[in-house]
Amino acid sequence: MNFTGYELLWLFFVYSFFGWVLETAGTAARQRRFVNRGLVNGPLCVIYGITAIVITLSGEELSLFWLFVGSAVLATVVEWIGGHALERLYFGKWWDYSHVKWNLDGYICLPASLCWGLLGTLAFKLGNPLLLRLFHILPKQAGEVVLLVLIAALAVDMAATMVIISGKSQWMERWRTIDFWFTSISIRLADRVYGWVGRRIARAYPKLVERKESRAREESFAAGCSPDKIILLFVIGSFLGDVTETIFCRLRAGVWMSRSSLVWGPFSIVWGFAIAAVTVLLYRYKDRSDRFLFLMGTVLGGAYEYLCSVLTEMVFGTVFWDYSEIPFNLGGRINLLYCFFWGIAAVVWFKAFYPIFSRWIERIPRRPGKWLVWILSLFMCCNMAVSAMALIRSDQRSRGVEAASWYQEILDERFDDERLARIYPNAIRVEE
Repeated sequence: MNFTGYELLWLFFVYSFFGWVLETAGTAARQRRFVNRGLVNGPLCVIYGITAIVITLSGEELSLFWLFVGSAVLATVVEWIGGHALERLYFGKWWDYSHVKWNLDGYICLPASLCWGLLGTLAFKLGNPLLLRLFHILPKQAGEVVLLVLIAALAVDMAATMVIISGKSQWMERWRTIDFWFTSISIRLADRVYGWVGRRIARAYPKLVERKESRAREESFAAGCSPDKIILLFVIGSFLGDVTETIFCRLRAGVWMSRSSLVWGPFSIVWGFAIAAVTVLLYRYKDRSDRFLFLMGTVLGGAYEYLCSVLTEMVFGTVFWDYSEIPFNLGGRINLLYCFFWGIAAVVWFKAFYPIFSRWIERIPRRPGKWLVWILSLFMCCNMAVSAMALIRSDQRSRGVEAASWYQEILDERFDDERLARIYPNAIRVEE
């Protein structure tokens, strides 16, 4: 079943609200009082909405058992990533399963994962069909207006909450220096909102560690797990991934075959994003045992590859890889052998390659390093944008859509089907 953006947005907000109700009710039962457990101030827990959308997009072709397993894995991965992201951004742990058996750093645990699997299965099998029927009862124009209002309100709410939680109140000091008649009113209102949100967060997440106002400035360029280093590792990983897959195809199939995912240069961004993501997520565990890194790499890599397959098929109408002929595959999107390869890659990356690349990057002088990051970032963003436009235009041509604007004519001339077939030799067009 193909879901429209309208339907997905409604599902996101409804499941975010259901998640807020579940979290708030559970906290109220434990603390005997009402506590708003959402990260934002409105009645939404967006992590539930995000997880529900991911399960909705990827669960259509799964059996009941694999739907349960997939829901448990995907929800656990989202919870684990969300917990680490919040801690990295706001220097605080927002929930803690440390008292529960079989937990990992207090962010995820086996009982919660099994619960997520059950909830995801029920939502997909029972919740989605019922909600979609209800959505279509609502007049389309009225529904779109309501969605626009909800999106705007959520955007403002998230922006304000992030500013307040992160402690970045310098804008208030600057605002106080502006001598307009409405300044004092605005500052009093901002102070009240700041205090109210701060007290709500403290009640909802009493174990949240207070944010440190200052952090020691690293002397070397891109030290630790900094954004500059992650960007450079993304580019390096994209290049090395393309080279690795090209050599593997040569050894396995006896032919040289393009494995690039971009139209300019030998870059496989699936590998680039994987290297960047695994570095961010497993950086604190890089010194753990090989067995731990292998297990985490297998699970995260399998979930990542499956989602990449689903999303690229949805956006571009093309399947870029198909493992249907390999044993122990799941919908042809992933297979057990390649999941093990992801696990091996995680071990090799952290034990062999990451220390080398990390030292090389940190030796780059600060000013040239900053320029290098900006140049590569601009190039890769343009490369990805042009590649996406070329693939979308290719899908339009396959459906008989004529070029109606100048940029479509340029795409037809520069990136015709013959050239794209050389770049993406394994791409399979999905019939509607």
